[in-house]
Formats: sequence, C-alpha cells, structure tokens
Amino acid sequence: MRIGVDVGGTKIEAAVMNDTGELILRRRVATPENDYEAAIETISRLIEALESEIDDQCSLGFGIPGTISPASKVVKNAYNSPFNGHPLDRDLERRLGRPIRLTNDANCFALSEAMDGAAAGATVVFGVILGTGCGGGIVFNGNVLVGANAIGGEWGHNPLPWPRPSELPGHLCTCGLRGCIETFLSGTGFAAHHRAATGDSLDAREIVAHAIEGDRNCTDSLSRYENRLARALASVINLIDPDVIVLGGGMSNVNRLYDNVPSLWSEWIFSDRVDTKLVPPKFGDSSGVRGAAWLWPEGNTP
Repeated sequence: MRIGVDVGGTKIEAAVMNDTGELILRRRVATPENDYEAAIETISRLIEALESEIDDQCSLGFGIPGTISPASKVVKNAYNSPFNGHPLDRDLERRLGRPIRLTNDANCFALSEAMDGAAAGATVVFGVILGTGCGGGIVFNGNVLVGANAIGGEWGHNPLPWPRPSELPGHLCTCGLRGCIETFLSGTGFAAHHRAATGDSLDAREIVAHAIEGDRNCTDSLSRYENRLARALASVINLIDPDVIVLGGGMSNVNRLYDNVPSLWSEWIFSDRVDTKLVPPKFGDSSGVRGAAWLWPEGNTP
C-alpha cells in the first residue's frame, strides 16, 4: 500500500492507493496559512489517521508546489505557500520517522498519467498543468526526469516562442520576468490577455463558455490561446520529442484544444510528420495524489 500526498498552498490532500492504482481512502484538509510548523503537523496527523484507519504502514510520496533545491537543500519556487526556504523533506522524515519521496506537483501529475493514465505505455510523456500557474513534468520509462537543478519540465518560465510584435514584451510573471509562457497559457494569464484585448473582466471559464455561445471577442481570445499553446508545445516537441502530451488543470477541460492545437503546431515543429498525441487526463484532479503515491512503485517501505 502507498500513501500519496498532494501538498498545496491552500489544501493538503492525502490518499491510500493499492498496487493496482485504486484509491482506497482520500482525505483533504486546509493548509495552515503562513505557518510552516503547523503545516508539518497537519500533514503528519493526516497520514497517521489514514494509516490508523487501514491498520498498515505505507510508503509515503509527496507532491509540492516548487521543489527541493539541490544547492540549498530547501524548498524553492513554491509561491503562495508556507514551504519556501524550509527543508520540507527532512522535516517530514524526522516527524514521521521514515524515508519519504518528494517532488514537484507537476511531476506527480505527469507520473500518474504515464503509469496508468492517459499516457500509459508511452516511453516519453510530457505532463502540462494549465491552471492558476503553468507547470510541466517529464516522465521517461516510468521515471520522473528531475534534472540537475530540479527544474525538469518547467516550461512555463521560458518565453513564449515565435512571439508576435503585439505579444512583446509581455505581461509580468510571478518569477519577475516578462513574457513567460505562464503569463499567456495559465488560466489567469488567459483571462489577463482577454481583458487587455477587450476590456472585459471575465475568468477563463467564462471566456470559454461565451466563446461556445458565439461571442466574437471570446472566440478570438480562445483562438489566440490555441495558437500560443501550439507554439509553446511545438518547442517542447522539438526538444524532447514526447510520445504523448497530457494536459491538466482547468484549461484541460476545453475539448476543442485537442483537435485545434495539433492542427496548428506542425508549422513550428522540425519534422515532416508529427506523431505526438495531445490528450486529456484520465485522472484529472486525482493525479496529484496518485503520482505522489507512484513515487514508490515498489509499494510499502521495509
């Protein structure tokens, strides 16, 4: 048995998963705001409660916003959370009294979909989060590609490729740079660009709904979004040539992306034919805890 924990800035979700990938138990609690020690205790008590309920000790995997820096050995890039600057992995191991495995939440999403989800059986998988932010993870032969700097798959903080004059210099990103892919393709970025183009303050879901109803401004914004997503994913395909790209986050629910984006991306891909598949997730919001649990493919720790 495995426990996967999706540690977010606002919520902590934990689930028990068996060897076949079935979730046996799930629990969710709020993340203590701006209180690191309280967050450690909340996570630990959540795990202890699950293990008490199943009367078993499980392997423990964690998906977090940001990652553990190989240089400083503390969490970096975890915006809007209490974890930045802390040795979260070591503190959890001390509190729980056993080894854990921990990685970025986008890596967990990609691993879940690669193991037994929408990309099961594929050799190279790129998992994309198109939500409040814009993350990514790479899985090769069932293993997460973390990288020398623990930023493998962080495509959201590259500049939008092949930019048009109207897209320069771009909006300011949370990372401090301008024109990052995240500022265009996250749900919040999509809404910000629609507002800049039309003056209408709609969120991403409302823009898509109005586009489906035939609103011209929203249709134009969604078409621009598809073109930008095609360019951004083309640069990924040129670099790692994945078998499958799986979309996650709120924008993954926009069904027309799966037809329209692959029809556009060939213009920028350095190949005579593109066999990469663009697919929706099988597990959606469950992929965070499932991917964290799959960080221990061998199951229970000794």
